[in-house]
Amino acid sequence: MDDSVQKSCWGVAAKAVVGFAFIILLAWLIGGVESAAVVAAG
Repeated sequence: MDDSVQKSCWGVAAKAVVGFAFIILLAWLIGGVESAAVVAAG
């Protein structure tokens, strides 16, 4: 029971990290390096 809950928690965390990285990558591809740097710094 605990193992399945822990795996589920890690799965959610992994999806959040991947989704966040994908959004940054998408912004970088669309806006260019300068825009991505502004978003990251802002």
